[in-house]
Amino acid sequence: MSIGRAIELELGGERVQLLGARAAYLPRHGALLAADLHLGKGQAFRRLGVPVPRGSSDETLARIDALLASTDATRIVFLGDLMHAAQGRSAALDASVAGAVRRWRALRPALQITLVRGNHDHHAGELPQAWEVEGVDGALRLGGIALRHEPEPLEGAYVLAGHLHPVVRLAGRAHDRLRLPCFHVGARVGVLPAFGAFTGGHPVRAAAGERIFVADGNSVAELPGARAALRA
Repeated sequence: MSIGRAIELELGGERVQLLGARAAYLPRHGALLAADLHLGKGQAFRRLGVPVPRGSSDETLARIDALLASTDATRIVFLGDLMHAAQGRSAALDASVAGAVRRWRALRPALQITLVRGNHDHHAGELPQAWEVEGVDGALRLGGIALRHEPEPLEGAYVLAGHLHPVVRLAGRAHDRLRLPCFHVGARVGVLPAFGAFTGGHPVRAAAGERIFVADGNSVAELPGARAALRA
């Protein structure tokens, strides 16, 4: 994975790179940003008897590794909903997801990891100490950027957030349809796509002065001519 095809914007006086891998990068701060991983979601669904695929958390961690290898990131900031729910924190989770994260973390002791807590994180409870994740409530300021979970404006900063899992619907001439994750960038707030491998999405459109950048997992491109309102 390379960030050579990233799209760079200036937001809040900061360079912000939008990555096709559904993450963003702040070069001046060496900070990789990812929203809505929802680790443990698959386990929570399987405990309820829903037959969902295994391995989504391992896939998510592997994608983070690829981004760390292709950037100069020295820290990761998760924009909320790192964990999915309390019911995902079971013995099965401890044996799989928590163990995988603990082993992954042990190989990267110098990496600074911060979680801007989201609604699912508050329900899921405290993270294992071995993960060495700093928790922040509200907003984290990095220069002219404020990092939040919910996309609400903040005076004096440009907000980057998650929470909405934005996707765009594309239709072809043969009546084929695609739903692709996207960045939704407004004048004061930008929303990142969900990074997790097992997450849903909410369709968005762009109002006047807003931009949409489609991220297919490898590349990112601006969607031209999008007009309408964001639907949460």
